[in-house]
Amino acid sequence: MLAYVIRRIVFGAAVLLGTSLITFVIAFVIPADPAVAMAGAKADPATLAAIRTELGLDQPIYIQYARYVDRALHGDLGRSYIRREEVAGLIISRFPATAILALAAMALSLALGIPMGMLAAAHRERALDNLLLVLSLGLVSIPVFWLGTILLIVGGLYLHWFPLGGFDGPKSLVLPAITLALGSAGYYSRILQTNLADAMDQEYVRTARGKGLSLRAAMFKHAMANAMLPLVTLAGLDFAGLLSGVVLTETVFDWPGLGRLAFEAVFNLDIPLVMGTVLFAAALVVIANLVVDLLYAWLDPRIRLGQQL
Repeated sequence: MLAYVIRRIVFGAAVLLGTSLITFVIAFVIPADPAVAMAGAKADPATLAAIRTELGLDQPIYIQYARYVDRALHGDLGRSYIRREEVAGLIISRFPATAILALAAMALSLALGIPMGMLAAAHRERALDNLLLVLSLGLVSIPVFWLGTILLIVGGLYLHWFPLGGFDGPKSLVLPAITLALGSAGYYSRILQTNLADAMDQEYVRTARGKGLSLRAAMFKHAMANAMLPLVTLAGLDFAGLLSGVVLTETVFDWPGLGRLAFEAVFNLDIPLVMGTVLFAAALVVIANLVVDLLYAWLDPRIRLGQQL
């Protein structure tokens, strides 16, 4: 177990290094000048040259990247070009809002998706299964930005039940959490229904049913453990994505989280802030993958972590 975890940590470090390199190269391939973004389009050449020298942008790209990696290894993600603040501090300050939204959205999506999947599996090839299939496909197909806008207009503008954006108490959390949760709930329900239906057809479940075990008991005691494995993978990675910030939803609802921070960084060509948010998101995905693998072993002891590589 320990050796496996160490190997995954080394692999994760390699992923982060590759992510930083790709992001760094893309940032410098974009035909735009951060000095112009900072000083304005009417700044004179001398001012622009001074800014480039101050930021180290006049150095070769490989030197800039080597310096960035060295600083990052010591916990320094640089300073924002536009905000003039430490990138790590900005990420830390925005993370709580994103974490609250991610937890609410994930809890709601699982609370809706799991019962829908179980009901569909219990009533396989019946009217309720078909109805839930249509409902789940509809939820998955709705564009997030459209759903968020409609909910904001109806719930905030016309009904005045919820705030028109921002993060100000529990009420402001409702609409963005629903926006994020509905699509995931539909997807989770179909994944769980498919896997539960397969598990219920297995010999060990049929044997339990033949011994008099009810459908509900057989589903909970025998089928759910295997059927939940794919859902654990999806939910773990989705949760990491939510913690990384959801750009469209946070922008629509003016949510002060990492997604909006990343959007503003890209819009302003704030390279250190772009690098910091991307690296933070990649780190969360790496951690989520490791946690999911460990959960696999907990849910199904037959799995040998060393054989998953």
